[in-house]
Amino acid sequence: MRWRDDGGSATAEFAVIVPAVVLLIALTVGALGALGRQVRLEQAVAQAARLAARGEPDRAAQIVDAISGGRVDGVGADGDLVCVAASASVSIAVPLPDLHARSCALDGGR
Repeated sequence: MRWRDDGGSATAEFAVIVPAVVLLIALTVGALGALGRQVRLEQAVAQAARLAARGEPDRAAQIVDAISGGRVDGVGADGDLVCVAASASVSIAVPLPDLHARSCALDGGR
């Protein structure tokens, strides 16, 4: 009967698995961060649309920046609605496209 020495195989397997697990955890945390930022951007754009509909379009950009760190891409009328579109960059190491959100509110100035 031959006896095999498997003493280093567990260490080698561990060394191969750990980087993959760390990468998976990092990507999960990054994705959750991007999702949270998208939710904040949507809330900020909804608030900005209400402000723009009340006749305060200058504060709309301030609100979007304060809540989500994003920027207003445009404020415009769409029938009886005032719509605000904004975007924000994703702040993780993986190159992802910018986040976008658009919201409308009933024009209060009519």
